[in-house]
Amino acid sequence: MSNPHAYAPRELEPGASVRAPKTAELVAMRLRSKIVHGELVAGDILPTEAQLMEQFGVSRPTLREAIRILETESLISSRRGTRGGAQVTGPEIGVAARYVGLILQLQGTTLADVYEARMIAEPACAGLLAERHTEADLDDLRGCLTALHRLGERELDSPSAMSEWSQLLSQFHQLITERAGNRTLAVQAGVVRDIIDTHHAHTFAKGLRTAAPSRNFHRNLRSLEKLVALVAARDRDGAQQHWSEHMRVAGEGLFRDGSGQTTIVDLFT
Repeated sequence: MSNPHAYAPRELEPGASVRAPKTAELVAMRLRSKIVHGELVAGDILPTEAQLMEQFGVSRPTLREAIRILETESLISSRRGTRGGAQVTGPEIGVAARYVGLILQLQGTTLADVYEARMIAEPACAGLLAERHTEADLDDLRGCLTALHRLGERELDSPSAMSEWSQLLSQFHQLITERAGNRTLAVQAGVVRDIIDTHHAHTFAKGLRTAAPSRNFHRNLRSLEKLVALVAARDRDGAQQHWSEHMRVAGEGLFRDGSGQTTIVDLFT
């Protein structure tokens, strides 16, 4: 007797067609699967073209098309010369960031919209970090604080100090999201961080004084120190609440010049 709740595939509409994947796409799929499942890891050199052609039973043009597919996904890089060949590079957050950034650009998304998403996600990561951190995580966070203290002893409005300040803050934010123990949040945060970092770089390049790190530098540093203390104490609620307020205040300063309504497409062109 048939099961009335069993899944029944939806019939195609009359005249609808299904495109069969090309052979090159199938080869790329097989290689991608090996990378995803750890059978091939970053740094591994793929077999020679002749060996891969024999393994998959395909022609050289088909194999090269498959390799190009994986190159566009930043899973493989090809080297030329006597020591050439295809090498596994592994997926990177930057690839996702560029693609999602393109989607946001096409939708006319503003910087304020992007930052609002960051204000929601990153405090949650701070709370998770307080709950799940290791001593190595604390050491890395404190290393950022030490570098910022050293920076505070210099002329903070110089171009080099502004660049270093931006890099250290980005590193601190990255540690919060990547060490929180949730990979999905880490990838999403990486996309948003890339966009905000680009905004910082454009602001510094224009020499806007609102971006100078000397403005409330020590107050911001004390806020970072308080977060690390809350994380060290494993105070999840305290860390999340504190970082939510920190992000709110930082956002007010970031868009004081009205740049919050700048669209991402304006930022990247």
